[in-house]
Amino acid sequence: MKNYFSGMYFKQRGQNGTVALIPAIHCTADGRKRGSIQLVTEQENHCIWLDGQPVQNKKGEYLLADSRFSSRGVHLEAASDGIIAAGDLRFRNLTEPQTDAMGALRLLPFLECRHAVYSMRHAVDGCLTINGKTYFFDGGEGYMEGDAGRSFPRKYLWTQCLFGRGSVMISAAEIPYLGMRFTGVLAMLLYQGKQYRLASDCGAHIVHLEQGRIAIRQKNLFLSAELLSQGGAPLKAPRSGAMTRTIREQLRCCARYRFAKDGRTLFAFESNRASFESEWGTESAHVRN
Repeated sequence: MKNYFSGMYFKQRGQNGTVALIPAIHCTADGRKRGSIQLVTEQENHCIWLDGQPVQNKKGEYLLADSRFSSRGVHLEAASDGIIAAGDLRFRNLTEPQTDAMGALRLLPFLECRHAVYSMRHAVDGCLTINGKTYFFDGGEGYMEGDAGRSFPRKYLWTQCLFGRGSVMISAAEIPYLGMRFTGVLAMLLYQGKQYRLASDCGAHIVHLEQGRIAIRQKNLFLSAELLSQGGAPLKAPRSGAMTRTIREQLRCCARYRFAKDGRTLFAFESNRASFESEWGTESAHVRN
C-alpha cells in the first residue's frame, strides 16, 4: 500500500518520570517504506529516522531495525543524530477493551485513520535510557493504543489519564468521508473494575468542543475533560503516509475530568499527570444539549 502509515503509542509512568514511545512505519507515494521512533519525555522529545534499515509490522509486533515493540513489551536499541536510546520494558496484567474501540465504524471503507486501544491500563517493569538519563519503571503503569491509515485528522482532540486504578481516554476528530465531513467521538473508561465505551456508533454526541475542552453525552452517561495548562512539545504526525505534519502533545499536564451516570457524579478530579493533544483550533462547537 502507498500513502499509508501504521504505528503504536506506548505511554508509561515510572519512578522518575513519564515516557512515551511512538514506533511507526510509513509508506509514501513512491512505495518506499520508512520507519521512525519518537521518544517523548516530560522535558524533551526526539525522532529517530530509520532510513535504509529493515522495518516490519508482523502480527501486531513492530520490528524497527534493532528495536521491537509489542503488547508484551519493548526492546529499544536505536541511535541517530546524537540521540542514543536503549532499554527493555515488560508489560503484564493488560486491561484489554471488552469491545473494539471504534466499534461498527471500523467497518467503513476509505476511512482516513483508524484508532485502536490495546490496553487501557497495565503494569510496567524495566528501564529506558535516553541520552544518558535512565527512567525506571519497575512497578510502573502504562497505557497502549495505535493508529493506522493515510493521515491524522485535520482537526482532533485527544486526552488520556491514568488515575487511581482507573483510566480514561477521550478522542474527537473531524472525519472526511465520501466528500462530506462529520465529527466523531470515542471515549474508553476503566473505573472500579468496570469498562465504559462512549462512541458515535453507540449514540454518543458532543455537548461542547473547543480547543482544550470537550463534553460528551451518551444516554445516561456524561463525560468531560478540560486542559488546565499550556505548553506542549512538537511531534511528527502523518500526512498521506509521510511524517510531514507537526502537532503538539503535552505528555504530562494538568487537566480536569468528570464522569456522571444518571446525573450522579462517579468521579471528578484534577490531575497533573494527564496527557493532552488539541488540534481543534480556536472555534468552539456547541453541538447538542
